[in-house]
Amino acid sequence: MLENLVKAEKAILQAKTIVVSCHINPDGDAIGSLLSLGMGLEALGKKVYMLSEDRVPKKYKRLPAAGKIKRTTDKRCDLAISVDCSAKDVLGKNFEKVFKRAKKILEIDHHDFRRPFGDISLIDNGAAAVGEITFILLSKLNVTITEKIAENILTSIIVETDSFRLPKVRPFTFKACEYLANKGVNYYKLADMIFWSRSKETAILSGLALSRCKFFKNGKVVWSIIKRKDFEKIKGKEEDVDAVADEMRSIHDVKVTILLREKGNALRVSLRSKGKINVAKLAEHYGGGGHFDVAGCYISNNKKAINDLFNRAKKLL
Repeated sequence: MLENLVKAEKAILQAKTIVVSCHINPDGDAIGSLLSLGMGLEALGKKVYMLSEDRVPKKYKRLPAAGKIKRTTDKRCDLAISVDCSAKDVLGKNFEKVFKRAKKILEIDHHDFRRPFGDISLIDNGAAAVGEITFILLSKLNVTITEKIAENILTSIIVETDSFRLPKVRPFTFKACEYLANKGVNYYKLADMIFWSRSKETAILSGLALSRCKFFKNGKVVWSIIKRKDFEKIKGKEEDVDAVADEMRSIHDVKVTILLREKGNALRVSLRSKGKINVAKLAEHYGGGGHFDVAGCYISNNKKAINDLFNRAKKLL
């Protein structure tokens, strides 16, 4: 049993008003977990506010209840729940505006490297996705898993495991997905939405990033960059290149992937690795974090900061 599962259950049952929020720059795990948990809590008769400071990525706007997600709220709630957040910073402004004003904070997460900030922590760093933890929690709460809730949890798991290809996939992952798939979810439609359909902006920006790939350490490290003017030229968004780092990691012999995205005066850094190389440790050096093989951070947009990042990446090998 998950540690603190009973405490989490008690906190939810005692609360009348609940905020559920994911991290900034949300991915499928964050959005899928947010929606499934929010819908489940509504089924319990709770007043629920679902938040994401950054807007829902285009590909996930068709998920059940996605239209209910707001950027913030002025409401003071009994319980604030974070999903897929390894630190308070990744909640964005909603930590100060919403979470600090709540009577109690519950963290639901699976990151290996964390900076705890809640009153209750429901953590399983062995979980393939936060959706797995959400599934366990909703079952504990005796919430009926409907087809729509199942679709959101499946989205979380499918995205976070990169379609069951990443090391954290475990037997329970498949057991949970079997149960969820039996709820009538159109899996083909879901997989098409997540993996097989992409916008022209995504295609163009992905192509640019891949065409700019540069290698060092005998091809074991690859890096690329998407510049602000690239986004502006085709009216693209950051989310349009979210999958590029994974594509770069798939290149033969590559062990470490670095994707840079210009954002204001900073660079958003997406890190990926293969084998036993810990890129989360590298991200943490710059105030970021993540998983052993998937992490991110921000650095200054100048040559000195970039070279420092590259030198530290080389040392990981």
